[in-house]
Amino acid sequence: MTKLSIRHRTTYSYRDPVLLAPHRLTIRPRENHDLLLVSHNIDVSPGATLNWSTDVFGNSVATASFAGPTASLAIDSAAVVDLRAANWPVFNIAVSAINYPFLYEQNEWKDLGALRDQQYPDRFKTLDRWVRGFVGGYGTDTLSMLKDISAGIANQHMYLSRDAEGTQTPVETLRIRSGTCRDFAVLFAEAARLLGFGARIVSGYLYNPAEILMGSRDSGTTHAWVDVFLPGAGWISFDPTNRSMGSANLIPVAVARDIAQTTPISGGFIGATDAFLAMNVMVDVMEL
Repeated sequence: MTKLSIRHRTTYSYRDPVLLAPHRLTIRPRENHDLLLVSHNIDVSPGATLNWSTDVFGNSVATASFAGPTASLAIDSAAVVDLRAANWPVFNIAVSAINYPFLYEQNEWKDLGALRDQQYPDRFKTLDRWVRGFVGGYGTDTLSMLKDISAGIANQHMYLSRDAEGTQTPVETLRIRSGTCRDFAVLFAEAARLLGFGARIVSGYLYNPAEILMGSRDSGTTHAWVDVFLPGAGWISFDPTNRSMGSANLIPVAVARDIAQTTPISGGFIGATDAFLAMNVMVDVMEL
């Protein structure tokens, strides 16, 4: 077990005082059997009223409401977690799903719903042809195939950091052979869904003590990966940016169907169109 301190500070500055609209904050680490949330606190300046809720995916969401005008905004999230994920996990996959293709049980198939559906058009079957190259034939080992797809993304594409908002489509990533962790996560999720798997996008933090993992700068950063549902084992994490499987070094914050639904902080302001000056994000993940 590893105890980690996570600091996530986001600051905004404006040319003139603006009125802040309510901001949606999805920055509370998400507990599961691999992660225990010991403590979490959010400080907002200027002061705000926080109203907590749970979204359709079970993520904790805080809505920050502001009273008066301000020329700056700072949102500081501080958490302590116990990371319990094994470095070399063994998954108890149901016998019926050990080999691909397989059929989900009827209720699982129904409940996975939109998490089975492709989110991006593939008019010329570009993604279809690419991902089916990893299917060895009838009776392919399911877990090995998913690991090969994840490794194929990392091996065939160059990781490039990009601060600009937005995510490439899977076909764009295949075409330009490069992307960020969020681009690779979207590509992997879409490839898994095309093959009939239920998959969800995960956003959170990457713990990188040896500084050898891709997608982490300095002491930490936000990160994106994918969970795939396999009968018996449940949700299994795949990080195509680092060719890894399992939850070691991964601290989830939000899961969703579409990566746009995992944005850590979203909100607007009322003011001049040129009022916005800058946004800065600092993430620090360290062992206690």
